[in-house]
Amino acid sequence: MSKPSGPPQSTDELPFVAPCRHIPLDAPLLWFRLGWQDLKAAPRQSLTYGLAMVVLSYLISGFAWWWGNLGLYLGLVSGFVFVGPWLALTLYSISIHVERGDPITLRQGMHDAGAQVGNAMVFAVLLTVVFLVWARAATVLHVFFPELADPTWRDLAVFLSIGSAVGAVFCAIIFAASAFSLPMLMDREVDSVTAVVTSVNAVLRNKPAMAVWAGMIGLCVLAGLLTAYLAFAVLLPLLGHATWHAYRYAIDSSQWPRAALTAERERRAGAANDT
Repeated sequence: MSKPSGPPQSTDELPFVAPCRHIPLDAPLLWFRLGWQDLKAAPRQSLTYGLAMVVLSYLISGFAWWWGNLGLYLGLVSGFVFVGPWLALTLYSISIHVERGDPITLRQGMHDAGAQVGNAMVFAVLLTVVFLVWARAATVLHVFFPELADPTWRDLAVFLSIGSAVGAVFCAIIFAASAFSLPMLMDREVDSVTAVVTSVNAVLRNKPAMAVWAGMIGLCVLAGLLTAYLAFAVLLPLLGHATWHAYRYAIDSSQWPRAALTAERERRAGAANDT
């Protein structure tokens, strides 16, 4: 990994994007191991997050079951898009506490996340726009492939292939935008646009390793679906902690000032060491 580029600079001197490091193919396995260590260090806090996400997944599924596509859109927008980032920030806060050897409490993690919720909501709005465009693209797809009374396997294959390709494009956009952006918002005094551009830049410059990381995330999601969301109680906090370590490994954000809460913890730790 490259060395940090120096102390934080003034706002006018900051670049548009934080530099990224080269990521080897096996790095995602290291992130998982470090994430698992964080989960073991704070099992109650992490698993509480996981259970909250399981409940949220059931609520979104219930909305979609009872209200159709409208319920799915409402559930995604109100549940996953807006609540998910805040819950993810809570996990990153727990990882920060574990990393620094601070006392770990879920309340403190939620408080830290709440302090960054403004930037997280900007990120959530960006995700909402992507989801709405994705929904519109799916609707247009049905226009070009109208429902047939007796479709053949060839008709289904063409429809599913094009639909999967369109979905893969939007999944790639969401993955690239969110891979490192939320941890950066938690760690540094940075705006959402810079965090998202930094994330996209790092993903594009490390496509093989990030493809491995995306595949591992996909396997975790598949495991959660196959267990009726129950595996998410462990896998989602594990992924959250691992994402924090992925950010720490991949992004050199040393030119930006520390987030207020992180800087305050460093000052307290320094004062304790001096005494």
